[in-house]
Amino acid sequence: MTYNDHMGKLEEYILGHGLTAMLEHIHAMVVVVEKDGTLVVWNHAFDICKSTFPPECKLGDLFPAKETVHTRLASKKQDHWTASLLIAANGPPILCDCILLPLANDQSLFVAELINADPETLNKYQHLSRQVELFKVESETAKKIARRKQVEVDGIMAQAHEISQVDALTILPNRRMIIRELHDEVLRAERYNSPLSISVVDVDHFKRVNDSHGHMAGDEVLRQVALQLREHIRHPDLAGRYGGEEFLILLPNSDAKAAAEQAERLCKKVRENLVHINSHTLHVTISIGVAQFVNGTDTWETLLNRADTAMYEAKNNGRDQWAISK
Repeated sequence: MTYNDHMGKLEEYILGHGLTAMLEHIHAMVVVVEKDGTLVVWNHAFDICKSTFPPECKLGDLFPAKETVHTRLASKKQDHWTASLLIAANGPPILCDCILLPLANDQSLFVAELINADPETLNKYQHLSRQVELFKVESETAKKIARRKQVEVDGIMAQAHEISQVDALTILPNRRMIIRELHDEVLRAERYNSPLSISVVDVDHFKRVNDSHGHMAGDEVLRQVALQLREHIRHPDLAGRYGGEEFLILLPNSDAKAAAEQAERLCKKVRENLVHINSHTLHVTISIGVAQFVNGTDTWETLLNRADTAMYEAKNNGRDQWAISK
């Protein structure tokens, strides 16, 4: 007769001859629990243990690491493991042999029997258990530190990305970013057949400022012009430093007429904004060239070239004014 045959006969015999009496006299703790660990029924051995815990306690409260038993209950699989249980609410964990058997209606049968080991073995086990708990604490601490460091790295990377796209002097988008934005706006205008205009802005007689007052004065002039551009364009227009004393303004959903009106306003604002450098007061003006994107004809390069040509036309006409590309 096989082992399974013997167990089958034993099961039939116990069921027919007083299972209740047997459960009440064995030392193993036997409990039926819900899938969330709620206690349903239990035998006398477990009743002695439960009496030291609050009435609403769950099976997980007996384990130093509650997630261990919660995970096993959720798996709905037969399980057999060794664990330390808090047999007394304020006492030390006791080593137990644990079995979990799934039942119907999402319930499980939990059986725990104390392991009677010699003191030396128990001491070693408890020592290892403490080391494991210490490792878990250190591991969680390391994870928290790693998460904080990752947040710091992400912040630094975001700042570095932002810095790489901004002109340090004027705090406007730099040449790389404004050209990329121009490329994107041209693609959008082509796809949706929407109007798009751009303006190329150049500071008049900028070399004269540098030669007469020095490069620090020239830098201040560029900062002041950038400030006027930033404060007196509408949203979602975008101004960037194209290079040297030249700036580029993108005007999505705007035709040449609207761009010309803006150019006239910007010329006036820059003209009226006096730049004070040490004991000198500088009168600064700008020249602006405007071009409207022609779908099916223009690329971003040809659009930029037409605006640049119009800007030189404004300079040839006397500066401190704007011109529209033909």
